[in-house]
Amino acid sequence: MSRLATKSLKGLRLRPSLPSTSPASPWLAAMRLRRYASNEHKGNFKGQMVQSITQRLEREKADLERLGNLGEKKAVGINWSITAMVLMFGGMTYFLGTTRPHDPSPASTLPLSATVPPRHKTGKASLEAAWADFVDIVGEANVSTLPDNLHAHSTSEWSSHPADPSHTPFCVVYPSTTDEVSLIMKVCHSRRIPVVGYSGGTSLEGHFTPTRGGISIDFAHMNQIVALHKEDLDVVVQPAVGWENLNEELAEHNLFFPPDPGPGAMIGGMVGTGCSGTNAYRYGTMREWVLSLTVVLADGTVIKTRQRPRKSSAGYDLTKLFIGSEGTLGLVTEATLKVTVKPASSSVAVASFGSIREAADCVARVVGDGVPVAAVEILDDDQMRFINAAGATSRQWKEAPTIFFKFSGTAAGVKEQVALVRGLAKANGGLSFDFARSADEMTELWSARKEALWSTMAVKKPGEHVWTGDVAVPMSRLPDIIEETKRDLKSSGLTSSIVGHVGDGNFHIILVYSDKERVLAEDCVHRMVKRAIEMEGTVTGEHGVGLVKRDYLNHELGESTVDAMRKIKMAFDPLCLLNCDKVVRVQQPAKGEVPEW
Repeated sequence: MSRLATKSLKGLRLRPSLPSTSPASPWLAAMRLRRYASNEHKGNFKGQMVQSITQRLEREKADLERLGNLGEKKAVGINWSITAMVLMFGGMTYFLGTTRPHDPSPASTLPLSATVPPRHKTGKASLEAAWADFVDIVGEANVSTLPDNLHAHSTSEWSSHPADPSHTPFCVVYPSTTDEVSLIMKVCHSRRIPVVGYSGGTSLEGHFTPTRGGISIDFAHMNQIVALHKEDLDVVVQPAVGWENLNEELAEHNLFFPPDPGPGAMIGGMVGTGCSGTNAYRYGTMREWVLSLTVVLADGTVIKTRQRPRKSSAGYDLTKLFIGSEGTLGLVTEATLKVTVKPASSSVAVASFGSIREAADCVARVVGDGVPVAAVEILDDDQMRFINAAGATSRQWKEAPTIFFKFSGTAAGVKEQVALVRGLAKANGGLSFDFARSADEMTELWSARKEALWSTMAVKKPGEHVWTGDVAVPMSRLPDIIEETKRDLKSSGLTSSIVGHVGDGNFHIILVYSDKERVLAEDCVHRMVKRAIEMEGTVTGEHGVGLVKRDYLNHELGESTVDAMRKIKMAFDPLCLLNCDKVVRVQQPAKGEVPEW
C-alpha cells in the first residue's frame, strides 16, 4: 500500500462520524455527543462545542421535567381549589335558601298531585326526648303512656273508621292552660311530631284517630266556664265543657245554648265538626252560635279570632274558618258562645205513620207550610224496635216510622203549633198523635230520640260493629232519598235503622255489621252518599268529614274547591302536624285505596 493510501486511512480513523442528532432520538443523540466530547475531544474546540450543546440539552430536559412536575402539582391544586369553591358555594346557597324567603308559589290552589308527603319524626329517640319536654311543661302526672289510655285516644266502638294499631299515639298530654298548649305545640313543631286534639271523643267519622302516630292532646283539664255575660247573652268556655253541663249552669239564669248533638259531646269537638243536633231546624248549627275562638296554631302561636260583639266587619272571618276544620288548622283552647233566653213554654208531640215515605211527606208539609216548630226528628220502624228492645226508655213504642216534634214559644203559640201539626200528620197518613201535657211527659216522649244510637248499639252481637253516617239534601228531595235508602238497606240484609234531623233535610243511617260484612256496609254508605250528591245534597250534614268522607268532597264540591281547602291547610300548617290526613288528603292515596265513583 502506498504512503498516500496509508495516510488517507489514518485520516479516516482520526475523523469518526458525529453521533446522529435525528429528531427521532434526541436523548440518544445527546448521550453520543456527551461520550464523544468527553473521551476524544477534551480541550478540542469541537469537543467544547459538543459539550456545551450536551449541557444545554440536559438543562432543557431538566427544565421540562421540572415544569411537568409543577404542572401536575398545579393541576392538583387547581382541582382542590375548584372543589373547595363548589363546596363553599353550595353551603352558601343552602344557607341562603333556608334563611331567606322563597318566592311564593303563584298557584291559588294546591292540587293533590303537587303535594310533598309530610316528613314527621316519630322515631323512638325523638318521641322519648319530646316526652321529657312535655313533662317539664305539664308535669309527669299529666303525660300518660298507659296502653288502655292510648287505645282510647285512637278509636271508639262507635267510630265508623277502622283504626290501624300501628298508628296509636306515643303518649297523651293533658294541658291545663292555653300557654301550656302553646308550649306543647312549640315542642312538636321543632321536633316535627304530629298531634291530634281530643275532647269528648264522641265523633263518628274517625276524627280523633291518629294516622301518623305522634301524640294526643287531651283537653280534659280545660273544662271550666270562664265567664258568663248575662246582659250580653254570651259565655266564655274551655274546650272540655260538655254542652249538657253548660245548659245545666245556664238554666239557673233562664238561659240555654241551643246546639244539642249526641250525649257526651264537648265544645271543642262541637266547634271542630261544626255540629248541630235536634234544635238546628229552629236555632241553626254551631256556626251560628260561636262568636270568637282562642286558637293555638301549629307552631305554637296563639290567636284570638275576634272580640265579643254580635256583629263585626273587621277583616277575614277566621272564627267561621276554624269551625268545621276538625282540628286540622289549629287547637281551640277557648270559645265565646252566644246563648239565648229559654222559651216561655215548650212541648213535644209524637206521630206514627204507616210508611217511611208518609212520615217524610209529613215533614215536608210542616216545613213547607212554615209551621215554626223547634225541632222535627224522624225514626224509622227498625229504630223504634231497637229502642223497645233496649228498654232505654220508660214506655213501649209503636214500632212504626215515627216523627218527634218539639214546640217552643209562648203558651198560646205552642198550643197553635200542636194543632197545626196534628192536622198535617192526619192528612199524610198519620196512625197516632200524642203530645206532652207536662214537663215529665215531654221528657219521656223526647227520650226515645236521644237513645237512638245507643239502642242500636245495644242489639249488636259480640264482635260486631256500628257505623253511623249522615247526609243532607234539599227539603224537596228528602222523601225520595229516605225511601230509596230504606229500600237499599233492606236489600243489603244488614241490621240497620234510619234517624235524622229531617226539619233541615239531614238524616242518618245506623248499620250493624261483622268483619265479614265490612265491604257490604261500605257499599251501602257509598250508595247513600252518591245518592245525596246526585240530589244536590252534601256528604255530611253535621258529622263532619274526618277520614270516612274526605274522598267524597271532590264529587260534592269539585276538585278545585278541595284544592283551595288544601292550600288553606298548608298555609296554616305547612309541616302537616295537626290532625294529618283529615278533611283533605295531603299526599297521593295508594292504588285502589279510593273507591270508584
